[in-house]
Amino acid sequence: MTTIRAAVRSAYSLSTVNWVTAGFMVVFHVLAIAAFWSFSWTNLAVAIGLHWLAVGFGISLGYHRLHTHRGFKTSRAFEYFLAVCGTLTLEGGPIFWVATHRQHHQLSDQEGDPHSPRDGGFWAHIGWILFGDTHHNNTEMMGKYAPDLGRDQFYRWLNSYHWLSLILLAVGGWGMVLWGVFFRVVFGLHATWLVNSATHMWGSRRFETRDDSRNSWWVALLTFGEGWHNNHHAHPVSARHGLAWYEFDISWITLKLFNAMGVVSDLKVAKVREPMPVEEAA
Repeated sequence: MTTIRAAVRSAYSLSTVNWVTAGFMVVFHVLAIAAFWSFSWTNLAVAIGLHWLAVGFGISLGYHRLHTHRGFKTSRAFEYFLAVCGTLTLEGGPIFWVATHRQHHQLSDQEGDPHSPRDGGFWAHIGWILFGDTHHNNTEMMGKYAPDLGRDQFYRWLNSYHWLSLILLAVGGWGMVLWGVFFRVVFGLHATWLVNSATHMWGSRRFETRDDSRNSWWVALLTFGEGWHNNHHAHPVSARHGLAWYEFDISWITLKLFNAMGVVSDLKVAKVREPMPVEEAA
């Protein structure tokens, strides 16, 4: 498969900055800090609720475990709902996200991985967004790497206009917008980016995978279970990432609840030997 970006990491220079992306990032980070001057428990509760909806439902359940890896089945309506939730994170549309993540698995920590810490921790966390190739709105090209989504007209439209959902949240007063949009988006971005950077640098390894993936309990807490990254790379299709009883995976608990309610079905779960092997610390 042809890689989405050049195999060699882009140089850090003014000529390689994605200025539109960088401009949005600066504005969002400044307004996220400004949110602390508009604190209220209501605003914080709205931010937490939207974070769960956007990252917990949209990224963890939707973009990642369903759209990318097909770890469970659900109705088309609920699948579309999860995709719309994913757009609330400002991490791009579903076709871009899925295509990029599938390439990450194919070339994990090798030449061509879009965000490997072997190219530097900063690159893996945010550098690839600020200096890498900008394909988040290139639906035609990205659709080639996620053909299952690229054939669906709804996903093609959502990939091109994924930013519209944020405009719909601009209600409730300026303080609520600061917390529910700007602070919540910035927190969610960095939490998700920690899966790209921190969980390939620090943590423990249960499985001998060909990459540097690691399990991180604190990243898992921030991302609804996505921090059990070594488990995930060893068993990518598994809808359950926390494979031991002490590995808290709130997205898996949510899926079990939805399965009992009949919302989802055919949950894919990794089969590992018992007892769980002792992990090797980084």
